[in-house]
Amino acid sequence: MTPTVVTDAIVFNGRQAVSIENDILRVTILRQGGHIAEVFDKRAGVSPLWIPHWTSIEPSTFGPAQYDKFGAGPDAKLLVGIMGHNLCLDLFGGPSQEEAEAGLTVHGEASVNPYEITELPNELLLQVTLPLAELRFSRSIQLHGQQLRIHETVENLSATDRPLAWTQHVTLSPPFLAPATTQFRASITRSIVSETDPGFSAYLSPGAEFTWPIAPQPNGQYSDLRQMKPTAPASGYTAHLADQQRDHAYFVAFAPQYKLALGYIWKPVDFPWLGIWEENCSRQASPWDSRTITRGMEFGVSPFPETRREMIDRNRLLDTPTYKWLSARGRLEAEYWIISQVADAIPESLSWPGA
Repeated sequence: MTPTVVTDAIVFNGRQAVSIENDILRVTILRQGGHIAEVFDKRAGVSPLWIPHWTSIEPSTFGPAQYDKFGAGPDAKLLVGIMGHNLCLDLFGGPSQEEAEAGLTVHGEASVNPYEITELPNELLLQVTLPLAELRFSRSIQLHGQQLRIHETVENLSATDRPLAWTQHVTLSPPFLAPATTQFRASITRSIVSETDPGFSAYLSPGAEFTWPIAPQPNGQYSDLRQMKPTAPASGYTAHLADQQRDHAYFVAFAPQYKLALGYIWKPVDFPWLGIWEENCSRQASPWDSRTITRGMEFGVSPFPETRREMIDRNRLLDTPTYKWLSARGRLEAEYWIISQVADAIPESLSWPGA
């Protein structure tokens, strides 16, 4: 068994953090927001996860002093601290005007609130209570060689049934991500382009349905989404239904320059949707400044980032629900795995202890 070390008081890119590591991987968790900030593979010398180019601060310190750079909108408190893999709960997208005035931020409180982190043998346990959403969330992170097992629980503290958005917002960036060379694979079938583009340089046909991985462009040409659009500026968002014939869904990203593949594996019954977000220097406003290159691989219970009302009104897409119900005083659980694998080519399948 590879020995595991937990360090409970570190500073990572200016943020208070905790790490769990062995001789293969170092995994770093931010105390505020609970983001999985890095999955650093020591063999390849890189973490695939997104570290924004702007200076990161603790969300609790956000205030008027940061308005010039981040604005004062409902996304600002998220942007000041976003990093790597963040959790969207109980919103996937923006709040309504009334929710924003009540204090909700884009993607919900889980991405900005402080977490209680407990060290257990070979495990970190993260817990947070979301007072506005009336939810309690916990995440167990266990390190097994080159693999991570993650188990999550969402508890409803209220006495009412409620519709729930719950998405793992996994975002990749350079140096691992290179639009011209990084390759992607995923166990998905039916797909659709978002009606609205999250950036400012859309290159796919809005609202078009297609079969993965070939997506239509407005000019009659097609793009293979197993790779990002290599030229900038470019932006887009597509929603994909996980293959319901498989017990487990997955995506994998492979960087030839590092000979490294990063994969996520989950159950389609837990998270039926995978959203792919591309941002290639399209956003000119601060803090983006036409410098951001990311690809989000966002798996969850909803296909698109949108308000709660829009999510409920949509109800179903491609014959599949666009949210989950969480019963009064009830709970939902889900488990998924992260795998960091050295390889000469992109793996066509992934293996993990839960297989």
